[in-house]
Amino acid sequence: MKILITGICGFVGYSVAKQLRALSGDLKIVGIDNLIRPGSELNRANLKALDVDFYHGDIRNASDFDVLPAVDWVIDAAANPSVLAGVDGKTSGRQLMEHNLAGTIEILEYCRKHSAGFLLLSTSRVYGVEPLANIPVEPSGARFELNQAANPMVGLTKAGISEAFSTEPPLSLYGTSKRAAELLALEYGSAFDLPVWINRCGVLAGPGQFGKADQGIFSFWIHSHRARRPLKYIGFGGNGYQVRDFFSPDDLAHLIFQQIQNPDKQVPKILNLGGGRELSMSLAELTEWCDDRFGKHEVTHTEEIRPFDIPWVIMDSNKVLEYWGWHPSWSKEELLESIAQHAEANPNWLEVVT
Repeated sequence: MKILITGICGFVGYSVAKQLRALSGDLKIVGIDNLIRPGSELNRANLKALDVDFYHGDIRNASDFDVLPAVDWVIDAAANPSVLAGVDGKTSGRQLMEHNLAGTIEILEYCRKHSAGFLLLSTSRVYGVEPLANIPVEPSGARFELNQAANPMVGLTKAGISEAFSTEPPLSLYGTSKRAAELLALEYGSAFDLPVWINRCGVLAGPGQFGKADQGIFSFWIHSHRARRPLKYIGFGGNGYQVRDFFSPDDLAHLIFQQIQNPDKQVPKILNLGGGRELSMSLAELTEWCDDRFGKHEVTHTEEIRPFDIPWVIMDSNKVLEYWGWHPSWSKEELLESIAQHAEANPNWLEVVT
């Protein structure tokens, strides 16, 4: 089986390629990346050891697909992953849509040409900003917890946010670009009889991540704490009680490996993936963990509320457990410790990747 991974030099693309190679030596892996993200050259240097055929190209350019060989599956890990993209002054809305939507169209046309399956790595940010912001929470210890006595919300379960949660706009420009890509993928799959899987991922985390405050928050926080860089709790009382769950891209790759081997399996096409309650933390809890690991470090705070900030997101992954038997294999402590060891071994990491 031959697989193309777009964005293969990014943290997720490279991690998935590495894990797929560990799962099977029989896979032929091809990768494409435009190398615009700082740090991506580091992963490019390691692709040869994985026996990956690398192509320097941009998914926004149709002609860059002309040189690629035919494959059986495309795993789309190429995207601008920031929820602030298009509104933060660093990228324009047009650039965001060219990356996350126009690029997806070119990939789908390539899939149509070669009758290849398509696997989209989507995001929890396809869920509506207003419903997410209005999830009923209350302080409990150093974190927010669901207020179980509040009126129920559609798609909000004791396990977290399910696939039934609202995807009505506004979502953020980033979230809208990914939701539109989901719909396009499903339409192409139906129109051209292509197998399609859509994995809505919560926060992915692990060693080697290109951590930023608006993207790889767990990696960013641990690296910044170890380096004694400034850290700040923003909004929600300035206490750092906001909660996210997280999981390893290694575990994502295990699901992908099953999906590409079972293209005709009659199960839902869209599935949530996350760490769940067991792999969730607030920023305040993450700071406590870092204080124990690296020594005390002061974190400042502001009660400013920014657009798209949300108090609590834990992904309900019960459906992917039911249909694929999937659950994270990394524990919270193992994943945090792996990032901490990477931070100690690479003290200048933030300067390299930002």
